[in-house]
Amino acid sequence: PKMKEDSCLHAALICLGMLCYSHAAATERLNHTRPSLHGHHEKGKEGQVLHRSKRGWVWNQFFVIEEYTGPDPVLVGRLHSDIDSGDGNIKYILSGEGAGIIFVIDDKSGNIHATKTLDREERAQYTLTAQAVDRNTNRPLEPPSEFIVKVQDINDNPPEFLHENYHANVPERSNVGTSVIQVTASDADDPTYGNSAKLVYSILEGQPYFSVEAQTGIIRTALPNMDREAKEEYHVVIQAKDMGGHMGGLSGTTKVTITLTDVNDNPPKFPQSVYQMSVSEAAVPGEEVGRVKAKDPDIGENGLVAYSIIDGDGMDMFEITTDYETQEGVVKLKKLLDYETKKSYSLKVEAANVHIDPKFISNGPFKDTVTVKISVEDADEPPVFLKPSYIFEVPENAASGTVVGKVHAKDPDAANSAIRYSIDRHTDLERYFSISAEDGNIKTIKALDREEMAWHNISVFAVEVHKQHQEAKVPVAIKVVDVNDNAPKFAAAYEAFVCENARSNQQFITISADDKDDSANGPRFIFSLPPEIIHNPNFTLRDNRDNTASVLVRREGFSRQKQDLYLLPIVISDGGHPPLSSTNTLTIRVCGCDSNGSLLSCNAEAYILNAGLSTGALIAILACIVILLVIVVLFVTLKRQKKEPLIVFEEEDVRENIITYDDEGGGEEDTEAFDIATLQNPDGINGFIPRKDIKPEYQYMPRPGLRPAPNSVDVDDFINTRIQEADNDPTAPPYDSIQIYGYEGRGSVAGSLSSLESATTDSDLDYDYLQNWGPRFKKLADLYGSKDTFDDDS
Repeated sequence: PKMKEDSCLHAALICLGMLCYSHAAATERLNHTRPSLHGHHEKGKEGQVLHRSKRGWVWNQFFVIEEYTGPDPVLVGRLHSDIDSGDGNIKYILSGEGAGIIFVIDDKSGNIHATKTLDREERAQYTLTAQAVDRNTNRPLEPPSEFIVKVQDINDNPPEFLHENYHANVPERSNVGTSVIQVTASDADDPTYGNSAKLVYSILEGQPYFSVEAQTGIIRTALPNMDREAKEEYHVVIQAKDMGGHMGGLSGTTKVTITLTDVNDNPPKFPQSVYQMSVSEAAVPGEEVGRVKAKDPDIGENGLVAYSIIDGDGMDMFEITTDYETQEGVVKLKKLLDYETKKSYSLKVEAANVHIDPKFISNGPFKDTVTVKISVEDADEPPVFLKPSYIFEVPENAASGTVVGKVHAKDPDAANSAIRYSIDRHTDLERYFSISAEDGNIKTIKALDREEMAWHNISVFAVEVHKQHQEAKVPVAIKVVDVNDNAPKFAAAYEAFVCENARSNQQFITISADDKDDSANGPRFIFSLPPEIIHNPNFTLRDNRDNTASVLVRREGFSRQKQDLYLLPIVISDGGHPPLSSTNTLTIRVCGCDSNGSLLSCNAEAYILNAGLSTGALIAILACIVILLVIVVLFVTLKRQKKEPLIVFEEEDVRENIITYDDEGGGEEDTEAFDIATLQNPDGINGFIPRKDIKPEYQYMPRPGLRPAPNSVDVDDFINTRIQEADNDPTAPPYDSIQIYGYEGRGSVAGSLSSLESATTDSDLDYDYLQNWGPRFKKLADLYGSKDTFDDDS
């Protein structure tokens, strides 16, 4: 059948080409124009006939059906020129879009074929140019002329939606026909040719809830009162079909997921009519008692529920709050409970929606109520004191065992257990008080002193006899009441001064008193002189009646030489019951003053020192001088008696005291070590032990033959030579030490300070000044002072 259809299409195209050719020939004959032109006329705007030159060969617009898949090339059309006599001298040439690749021409017959399958959606038309030339000379016989090959559309593309899946929302309980979403499909076929691109929409899945408009693709609700709580999500399949929806058309589908959004169309509802709860009487305010929850199938703000207590005998004892995370009502304790007073409470709780939609107000009240019954459970409570605190008074100096007061506690439980009392000893470290364990009487253990501690703050424990873990604690403040047991005294350590030239009745000091007792036992102090000196010729006292008194001079003129110090006793009495008094002594010094009464001096010896020193002072000064003289004499005597030891102990052998000075700096050669083992026992070398207790009577002349060269670098030879000379010299001084300055090193840039080498070199130095340096340099002066003798002997 396919080949038959293609043959029919081929025959139709050939007939169409022949028809065009016949029409052109007839037109040519009618117009009697040149054979090479194709005539055509048409009317202009004003009715005149417009003439247009015609071509000498026939052509027209050609059509090719797309997607042709026959075995032979499709004949597109045939080109023919009037001058073509059929002898084969005319050659047809085709050029332009697709020429030679898609379209080929038979250069003899002018037949054009399409060698490839064409797709209109890829390209809808091709523009080609045809020309007739002489086959032998390739001379154009006709001017080139363009023609168009249009690709004829067939319905080979199905409709396609813009999206494979759509998502849409629509409120629940929407009216019928509410628009949900519009879906759109497109068809690649030619919309201007036939019905290949004419689309019609239909719903395949989703009835009877939704419908779709056939021409626009708008999806609408089809059922009223769709309930989200019953079904929230719907899956709808929409089909788009071309060819106007008729049979044989192509189609495409898409899926649409439609979600019903929530509206507040459901009131909250408690799942039960009564809630039972219990709470211990030991619970503290703010503690959670229980929870209630009203169910609302709505979501979001439409499902928010607020709880409140609207009635009940427990409104003052309990409160309810809303937990918005769990949508529960939390019942909490508001005040302390007492099982013995009331054992149960009842509450009426209401749950209401926070946000109400006026559209659904007719559905009824969006709230619900429930009864909450709360039972109070008995708790093992600790004892309770009748008062939160106690204050007692006790006089100071009260006898031991005096009752201070009584505390009382009871067991609030129904068992009413017996109570035992005790004092927290951390609050009564000095153990001033005791308490009766049975009745709570507090007594003193020892006397109290208000002046030492006016208040005692202790704590008392109450413990159940059979339940030691149940205890209570109460503060007890004990005030020590004052008793007049302290006499008044001077407020300060007064020391008065009176001028030698003081006038009679002159006030020179004001005194006050202090009493450790409470002001009630010393409201006013009374000052007076003792009866035995009431007529004191020197001073008198005046009570100022304001807890102060003034001391005045009774007579004129005082002398420090006769008496420079006076002691005045003063009696001070308080106003307590009974009154107490004390005698206090005021020290009064006589001082020298100027004419204005300003103090100059209060020293009684000042006048005596002006005339001359006293005997005691002279003796003291002389004694100090004598002591200093004795110390000086002793020091001088000790220095004179000090002598040099005659015999040097073996461990202090002078031949072991080798002192090396490396001060000049000769590099590392200054620290060149040598073996000192030969110096440890130099006397044992030759068996000669020199006398060390006899001072030499003459100077020994050193033998020049044994002295090494000054510049010798052999330190061992130098030291051994010096040791041998010292051992063989009977006149060697036993009271000096041998000091070696033998080797500073060859690298030193400074001159040598060695006394050993200086003895062998000519030196112009004069060492006589060493005799004037004192005994410390005597030995050094003796050694160098013999230089002239050595030179003369040599």
